[in-house]
Amino acid sequence: MTGERDIRRALPSVDRVLQNSQDLVARWGHLRVSKAIRKHLDSIRQSIDAKQKPDLSILAIHSAISTALAASDAQSIRPVINLSGVVLHTNLGRACLPAAAAEAAYQAAMYPNNLEYDLETGKRGNRDVHVESLICELTGSEAATVVNNNAAAVVLVLSTLAKGLEVPVSRGELVEIGGSFRVPEVMASSGCTLVEVGATNRTHLKDYRSAISAQTALLMKVHTSNYRLEGFTQSVDEKTLAELAHEHGLPCIVDLGSGCLADFSALGLPAEPKASDYIANGIDLITFSGDKLLGGPQCGIIAGKKSLLERICKNPLKRALRVDSMTLAALSEVLKLYQDPDSLSDTLPTLKQLTRPASEIEAQASRLSAELATYLAPAFRTATAPCLSQIGSGALPVETLPSFAIAIEALNGDSELRRLAKVLRQLPRPVIGRIHQGKLLLDLRCLDCETLFVEQLPQLRDALSC
Repeated sequence: MTGERDIRRALPSVDRVLQNSQDLVARWGHLRVSKAIRKHLDSIRQSIDAKQKPDLSILAIHSAISTALAASDAQSIRPVINLSGVVLHTNLGRACLPAAAAEAAYQAAMYPNNLEYDLETGKRGNRDVHVESLICELTGSEAATVVNNNAAAVVLVLSTLAKGLEVPVSRGELVEIGGSFRVPEVMASSGCTLVEVGATNRTHLKDYRSAISAQTALLMKVHTSNYRLEGFTQSVDEKTLAELAHEHGLPCIVDLGSGCLADFSALGLPAEPKASDYIANGIDLITFSGDKLLGGPQCGIIAGKKSLLERICKNPLKRALRVDSMTLAALSEVLKLYQDPDSLSDTLPTLKQLTRPASEIEAQASRLSAELATYLAPAFRTATAPCLSQIGSGALPVETLPSFAIAIEALNGDSELRRLAKVLRQLPRPVIGRIHQGKLLLDLRCLDCETLFVEQLPQLRDALSC
């Protein structure tokens, strides 16, 4: 006990550490540094209580506090290199913006802007005006509005048009989206009553017809973007469903999930219906995401009949779910790119990554596999291997894209492979791969910063030798 008291007496005071930490005060301020010192001194006392022998020197304490402050000041959201094999990876931010969209968001963030100001009249304006005409042009709709994501779009539509009423939906379309959010729960939160029709695998027009009553608000179809049902199946196409709805004086809406504005077949990609196809087939309202196949910022788009959009925009929830000037500025620039569809695969990062030729990826994998091997040997073996990339974010769930990866095997077992994966994630620009069948795969489909990737490789040798 006497020894512990002696050690505690040697512990410097907060003031003394502060006097020797003026460089830290100049950078982070007196208050933050003082709090960091007190916290570190408390941790030293706990170490002493645990019969440990911490370093009590001013130099060691200063170094520990400097490290702690730097760590707390580091950016929480950091850019990473996505080699996971999923292009639109929800956990990695989904779509990357084109430079013009990022610059527009930056300008909107840095300076006052005309978000809700009409420069012609000098009076208050409507923030939807910055994107509405573009959305209408690209979808064939009469009007449009934007909220913070597609789930919000569905909630806003249903709470406006179906609150207190019934909405028939096919059992096969009651999907669960990311984060365990389910269509029935989203509908319940909107204040409407779900009426399940048909069976899980087969729903017929007669099922919808028999569900229509005086309490029916609208007919709804949900695009099953997170999975696909195959085999003995039957569903009602949107044109036929819209005709049934209109026969009963009801609107018909479709939740597209991941909305597509481009002709994927023309780009050599798996076919996906375009948003404009639904409007052309008589659907009254469509909702879809801005940050999935569209390739823009996170938002939810509602497009369709003007009379319905006018009602939706008067809902008090619209204000709660609206987006800011940065989102609208970025979305506007992305939508403009769709006015030149022939250049989309060059100008829109999402489509550029999705349409990247497998031969180009293979050549890159061959180059980088040999380079990486020089920093991993002899504990690991690398090779170029064919693989399949996924589009991601629920879009085209069963379709894959041929790609190539650097496949890494650990000679000393799975634990070493996981250690390497962790070391890659701890690089200045974290590298995210995936472990599959005993190998760490670095799918290069989305690698558009090869120089940066190579410049970081020497750090692997030091990290792995620790």
